[in-house]
Amino acid sequence: MTTPVCTGASRAVAATAGHRRYPSFSSYVRARGPVLLRTARSLTANPSDAEDLLQTALTKTYVAWERIEDHRALDGYVRRALVNTRTSQWRKRKVDEFACEELPEKEAAPAPDPAEQQSLHDAMWRAVLKLPDRQRAMVVLRYYEDLSEVQTAEVLGVSVGTVKSAVSRALGKLREDPELTPVR
Repeated sequence: MTTPVCTGASRAVAATAGHRRYPSFSSYVRARGPVLLRTARSLTANPSDAEDLLQTALTKTYVAWERIEDHRALDGYVRRALVNTRTSQWRKRKVDEFACEELPEKEAAPAPDPAEQQSLHDAMWRAVLKLPDRQRAMVVLRYYEDLSEVQTAEVLGVSVGTVKSAVSRALGKLREDPELTPVR
């Protein structure tokens, strides 16, 4: 037996073999092929991919032909094979890589200078220490201890509104501090 050179010839050989083994399969494909192809086209964007998808689903149906008990439900079986095959193709989809002159990755930002970080940390603490005691306590509890407004109010024995207004005033003072101006 010779190996077919083109896909058309291989389909003809497969159809002839299928026709001899399962004549009902061949007549089913001839009768329902156009309808099933429309279904396959609704699952893919490319008509060629739809034809390949239908061929794969029909191959799966052909292999299971003897196990299919109710041949009146063949359209449902083939449609399920179409959907399952398309889902499998989608999951296995590989990402295409293209060569280009520039790398798509962003350059990593250089790590900040530890001396500058320490300088900023010291300036912030000096600014916080300039705040009145009550505002300083609220800022430290809210932002350094990471307590909520309710928790801060409970710790200090004040209302939540007092915490909100005092922290707002304290942040306003910190924004105006001349030592922290270069940071902005």
